[in-house]
Amino acid sequence: MRLKRARVRKYRSIIDSGDFDIEEMKTILVGPNEAGKSALLQALQQLNAPPGIPGFHPLRDYPRSLYNAEIVRGRAVPNEITVVEAEFGLEEKDRARIPDEFKDCTLTVGRTLANTSWYKLNGGPSDPQFGDIRTALDSLARFAAANDTAGVEGESPPPHLTLASITDQWTDATVLDANFSEALDSWLTPVASFISESHPEEKALLEQIRKAISLVGQRQKLTDFLSRQIPVFVLFNNYFRVKPLIHLGHLADRTEKQLLDDAQYDYGNGCLLKLLGFTARQLSDLGKAAEPDPANESELQKYRDQLDNRAYQLNAASVDLTRAIREIWVPDENKAEADKLRIRVDQQYLKVVVEDELGVEIEFDQRSEGFQWLVSFFVVFFAEATGLHVNAILLLDEPGLSLHGLKQREFRRTISGLAKSNQTLYTTHSPFLVGPDELGLVRVVELTDRKKRHDRPYAGHGGGPRRLASSPGGAFP
Repeated sequence: MRLKRARVRKYRSIIDSGDFDIEEMKTILVGPNEAGKSALLQALQQLNAPPGIPGFHPLRDYPRSLYNAEIVRGRAVPNEITVVEAEFGLEEKDRARIPDEFKDCTLTVGRTLANTSWYKLNGGPSDPQFGDIRTALDSLARFAAANDTAGVEGESPPPHLTLASITDQWTDATVLDANFSEALDSWLTPVASFISESHPEEKALLEQIRKAISLVGQRQKLTDFLSRQIPVFVLFNNYFRVKPLIHLGHLADRTEKQLLDDAQYDYGNGCLLKLLGFTARQLSDLGKAAEPDPANESELQKYRDQLDNRAYQLNAASVDLTRAIREIWVPDENKAEADKLRIRVDQQYLKVVVEDELGVEIEFDQRSEGFQWLVSFFVVFFAEATGLHVNAILLLDEPGLSLHGLKQREFRRTISGLAKSNQTLYTTHSPFLVGPDELGLVRVVELTDRKKRHDRPYAGHGGGPRRLASSPGGAFP
């Protein structure tokens, strides 16, 4: 599924962005500091965040200037406040799995301040109403009344006598739900026994009614199905760094006891462990485990299997990351930037090192800030996209800030490559991350007078960037 449009309301400094369009592959947000670009990405992630990402918190996330007047005094109820909503369009793989009459539908998704979600299917056949089949039912009831003397052994009472009891309280606008359709289906079963090939009109009426009944619940089933196809939103900012040396026991303690106020500190490390398929505690315990008695073959084999499993998974992750980073970093094979990434475990320490062309291992933190950023980005991306690297929407906050201008230009091409499988939105201040042919992908986020109200964005003209005015509180419009 592809994100088509979005809207954010009452989130931190954002009052109301209004609807804004999202490009099919990548959308670029530019604007001054404090204009709300980062807040916009954070709100969008809540549409379908990876496991473990904290949800909305009214005290932290509701606009501070409105919190007392609306939340504290009960004028606004968190589960009735939609903070972020978005419309998704279907891709070919989605259309191939749904009925033809729904192939042009879109799905609107909303996430409330209370961290509940709602879904709305747009387009396609509406749920059937009683008025759609009233005439056909009345005709079949008269047909049944005229033919029940022929009878069908065991049918009691005659079907035409029970229809009124089913539909007595219905109006033409009554939507047929599962209970209503079940009652009608029970009534139709004996009626159908009266209909043969010599009754083509009645047979057509029966098919009309059964087709309507078959649509009952179809919209809800399709909505439920599509809601499970929504891409995961992977947010990456410059605070999410993989540390070059991690003490596993200390990380396990912090994670299990939730000792950190700032979860960003260990976010990159947590993603690295998720990518490796281990918890910090598991790796820590392996580092502490004493080798079994050599005479105990079963325990010795179990111990060796654990160590081998750890080594193989670390090696596989190293190979995957090296391959991806080489593709993105566009290295020259004759230069040191083509080095290999290695992930090692030594007792209680998890180390990230870089092996150069001579086979020398260099600590990760001795490489450039730009290289460290790229490695951290791919660790988070691979971990949070659950290894699929597709059907994810990437939200990049100031990507490649520490990269040289020419490398930023190369990374711009990288983003375009990623966006073919993973729709991407990113913020930037750098002209190197906006190509000369990409002005139509730009959304300009403006900071206007905080004391004035600007609820509606206004679009630019021609192929240039679309300009968006901010709402009170100095945020995205």
